[in-house]
Amino acid sequence: MGEIVVDIELENPGDRRLFEEGYRREEDIRRATVRAVADTGAVMLALPEDAVNRLGVKVVDSASFTYADGRQDERPIAGPLTVRIGDRWTSTNCVVVPTGADALVGQVVMETLDLVADCVRRTLGPRPESPDRPLLRL
Repeated sequence: MGEIVVDIELENPGDRRLFEEGYRREEDIRRATVRAVADTGAVMLALPEDAVNRLGVKVVDSASFTYADGRQDERPIAGPLTVRIGDRWTSTNCVVVPTGADALVGQVVMETLDLVADCVRRTLGPRPESPDRPLLRL
């Protein structure tokens, strides 16, 4: 079975707020569309450093991570940023990975947007019970 690859739209929410308050033009909102692997084994959203820099979001923390091959590393956390997949969006932070590394959509984004990975069809989409908007569990 192959990877599930999706286009994710990213936006700097600070720029969006400045636009809404009349201090910035809409075309000046920093945005990016990134091809990302939907990875059910990853917890957070991971974005390459060049994409994070393009969006202008700041490093807010760092955390220790374990990779699929067992290696451990400390990586910066940047954000916040807005993530849109299809017609669903959320605000979150991301793990900053080296430029050239795959962007990953992890469990936090999938759960928040109520999306499921279908490994047979290689798609990421809404659950049948929530086709129009996320149905979140409390």
